[in-house]
Amino acid sequence: MRKRNAIIGLAIVAVAGGWYAFRPERLFVNKTVNESLGAVTTAGSAPAAMAAPATLAMGSFHSNAHDTRGMAAVIDVGGGHRVLRLTNFATSNGPDVRVYLVAAPDVQDNSTVKSVDHVELGPMKGNIGDQNYDIPPTVDLATYRTVTIWCKRFGVNFGSAPLAKS
Repeated sequence: MRKRNAIIGLAIVAVAGGWYAFRPERLFVNKTVNESLGAVTTAGSAPAAMAAPATLAMGSFHSNAHDTRGMAAVIDVGGGHRVLRLTNFATSNGPDVRVYLVAAPDVQDNSTVKSVDHVELGPMKGNIGDQNYDIPPTVDLATYRTVTIWCKRFGVNFGSAPLAKS
């Protein structure tokens, strides 16, 4: 009886650990985000002092490990503040998915992200919709030229958008 209970206990722990590691329900659950650029341009500064937002670079997403589509744009919203804006964006959901700027002209695989410098802009807010990510002022856009949607837990590149100057 004790051996049976121990096996059942271990099975429960293994299933719970596997669920935590893989989060399989996220394959079927979408999270939609619809942030406006206006919320970024008015935060922290007076509207009268703001210049019109200017697009510095943009690119289209291509799929890598998961179907990924949409546009990425680096926008100067004034006052030295830049944001990465994803529009018409859609990809798979997953555990611990992050938005990276990568020091490469394009990213077609996982090894490139692992072997070159990258800057994490934060966890993905949603796998569908328009969303904004602050870009630190120290980031040199001449070096970090590709946006990558990266699953940090498994080291997988969902999709990438090479950025071209506007």
